[in-house]
Amino acid sequence: MSNSYETGRLNLPFTGICTFGKYPYVEDWAAIDADVAILGAPYDAGTQWRAGARQGPRGIREASTLFSFGHGGAYDHEDDITYLEQGKVRIVDIGDADIIHTDTLGSHANIAAGVRAILAAGALPVVLGGDHSVNIPCIEAFEGAEPFHIVQLDAHLDFVDIRHGVTRGHGNPMRRAAEKPWVSGLTQLGIRNVSSTAREGYEDARARGSDILSVRQVRALGVAAVLERIPAGRVYLTIDIDGFDPSIAPGTGTPSHGGFTYYEGLELLDGIAQRCDVVGIDLVEVAPDHDHAGLTTTLAAQLLMNTIGRVLHHR
Repeated sequence: MSNSYETGRLNLPFTGICTFGKYPYVEDWAAIDADVAILGAPYDAGTQWRAGARQGPRGIREASTLFSFGHGGAYDHEDDITYLEQGKVRIVDIGDADIIHTDTLGSHANIAAGVRAILAAGALPVVLGGDHSVNIPCIEAFEGAEPFHIVQLDAHLDFVDIRHGVTRGHGNPMRRAAEKPWVSGLTQLGIRNVSSTAREGYEDARARGSDILSVRQVRALGVAAVLERIPAGRVYLTIDIDGFDPSIAPGTGTPSHGGFTYYEGLELLDGIAQRCDVVGIDLVEVAPDHDHAGLTTTLAAQLLMNTIGRVLHHR
């Protein structure tokens, strides 16, 4: 199999410009021609504790260069599949939405505009957060689309309606999503410990059809049984990095012990890619300033590369 080394450029991970996976950069959002487009959403004014997720897109992009070696795709010997084969997948990085400091509505509108541009081009939007509030404009960008189910990996339910007048913080996104007529339901996985959502929020979420499982409940059921609970069809994935255990994902604003391991998360995402039509992905709450040895940014990049590869392969 050929690889880019034969073109005369070694292009090691620590050289060059840090687009996601070193894929081509597209500055003109009206000229997106790809299967997948990466958008950064470096907004973290929705946080209620430690800030820093505004640096998430840069951190994830830098970490993703580790997986940009010039091999002819990414071969997984356990699956006996080569994912992300060169010449067979088209992935671009369209840079970041313009963030306006102190302006939630303006920043969110700019994020939504980026997602809409990706959807208009017929590509799969993959959004790098940013705090979890960036999911709100991501979901709003689908207005008028065919309905889809949301699968959330997270430590926190994020189903707060309003708190001190705030409706678009990082505790609100799943409540805002549940209100949308184009969102058919939610599966919320990994929810645990003392949550940012009160009992009433859980009752409200379940009344609206949410399926809520903690990490321990997922383990007791097993991945295959959990996947059976997720409706086949169109699915949007929202991945909060604090859904994973802080032993492997310390670089986040609100770490919560008892989270998923890497392979638990990957097996869930792989199963969804096989069973469902994934229409969008966001990965949020990576805060590199709280990271150690790049563990969290590397985890985020590896999860996204694996998920994108599987989504495209199983299409």
